[in-house]
Amino acid sequence: MAFSLHPFRPRLLDALKGYNRQHFVADLGAGLTVGIVALPLAMAFAIASGVKPEQGIFTAIIAGFIISALGGSSVQIGGPAGAFIVIVYGIVQRYGLTNLLISTALAGMLLFLMGLFKLGVLVRYIPITIVIGFTNGIAVLIAFSQVKDLLGLQIGKLPSDFFAQLHLLVTHLGTLNPYAMALGALCVLMLAVWPRLFASNSLLPADLLEGRTLRTAARVPSPIVALVGLSLLAFWLELPVETIGTRFGGIPQSLPTLELPPFSWQSAKELVFPTLTIALLGAIESLLCARIADNLIDKPRHDPNQELMAQGVANMVVPFFGGIPATGTIARTVTSVRAGAFSPIAGIVHSLTLLLVVLVAAPLAQSVPLAVLAGIVLFAAWNMGEWHEFRRLRHFSAAYRTVLLGTFFLTVVFDLTVAVQVGLVLACGFFIYNMSTLFRVETVSDAPAGVHVLRVYGALFFGAVNKVEAISQNLPDGTHAVVLEMHQLVKIDNSGLDALSQLHRALDRQQIRLVLCDLNEQPRAIIHSAGFDAVLGEANLTAHLGAALARATEPA
Repeated sequence: MAFSLHPFRPRLLDALKGYNRQHFVADLGAGLTVGIVALPLAMAFAIASGVKPEQGIFTAIIAGFIISALGGSSVQIGGPAGAFIVIVYGIVQRYGLTNLLISTALAGMLLFLMGLFKLGVLVRYIPITIVIGFTNGIAVLIAFSQVKDLLGLQIGKLPSDFFAQLHLLVTHLGTLNPYAMALGALCVLMLAVWPRLFASNSLLPADLLEGRTLRTAARVPSPIVALVGLSLLAFWLELPVETIGTRFGGIPQSLPTLELPPFSWQSAKELVFPTLTIALLGAIESLLCARIADNLIDKPRHDPNQELMAQGVANMVVPFFGGIPATGTIARTVTSVRAGAFSPIAGIVHSLTLLLVVLVAAPLAQSVPLAVLAGIVLFAAWNMGEWHEFRRLRHFSAAYRTVLLGTFFLTVVFDLTVAVQVGLVLACGFFIYNMSTLFRVETVSDAPAGVHVLRVYGALFFGAVNKVEAISQNLPDGTHAVVLEMHQLVKIDNSGLDALSQLHRALDRQQIRLVLCDLNEQPRAIIHSAGFDAVLGEANLTAHLGAALARATEPA
């Protein structure tokens, strides 16, 4: 069969068929809403990643536009994601900003090739235990990375190592800024309470919710309420807290400029692991987000390969404008869907909204307290983690608990790449063990004298060959034929075939005949292609147990 590449066909082309004014109005409203929500998140994620706030905004503008225009999902919103904070911060600390841009571009190339060669479906094969483990681990690391700004601690740059961070935070608790801590705590409280004020089980009396003013307020996203409200409070009270202006000098009121990062093959060789980490996490996050979006809308499911190609293009482009890694973002995608998004046009509007905000209102950002942005990131980290899975661990097997907790702790203590690698090894090891336990060899009691009949179940693969090798060592005295009834044997691999061959030779040395019967299609095909049927003899391959017993009782 000829190998074919995946065609490049953005979902936008299909969405525009039959597109009308009503659809555009829905996309416009959703795009404006999610664009406003994305502004504080883009700045907060960038600062938490160790880069300037405008780099997060420019990433949301450029990558968000590309992912929506070229992606394989109808409603996915792209941009900087909380999951990348720890990864990006570590790369910046170890390799520098320039090498982060190079790693991002190289990761974009890998993502595009993954989609082009139809590898998008492989991401779905990563066990859910590993995904939950590293997601919760990253959430913990994000939370710790925000303690410095949340409490206003007088620390320079935090190290990327978890224990070094913890030590530095503890030793500098004496520099705590109570005003920053109060702003951060108020921010988290507002983010948690604001949506509940207008929910069906609202904290407010029912008669108050009927007012037009409150209905309008309900549409304002909580991150904007917290960002604007607390920034005005800090400015009005002249609180002595660090802001975007005092640390970064504000945000430029201009379009991003194209700059080529210096590239060398020597640098590229040193960035293999950072590149693989960005590509792996980007693929997992984007396709996980797209799958969640599929469950929220009544539209065709996303195309994983097209989505990876779009993510690849976005990550190849944004570094040339100083941007950081981008992927599908769950919170913004869900916000867009709930705001009525109909097509990828909503994501494009979201990018244009951010661009308009930068061109018009960038100077206002310099008054935003960093403690408020830290509160937004901290709340995002809490929502990112699937903490209920820890409570449910007691209901699952030891293998499930080992893989999930192992991946979680390795993510926190080491990094995502090590965690996923070890997690996959553990998951594969437990899978092999479980599959080997499903393979059984049972003795059939009502067999003729001198004939030892065994019924084989499951899959005969490298993890179960020891059970076949033991057959020749456990035969009763006087055995002159062994019959393997294989109707329940569903699959055999080369190691299993070799085990059968070794069994045949061992029995042959004892002058004991081996007969196989009732083979399924896959085992029969493997035996035939390897020529084992000729070695065993066609007469010793029978269609059913009766014929096998007749053959086993024939004179040698």
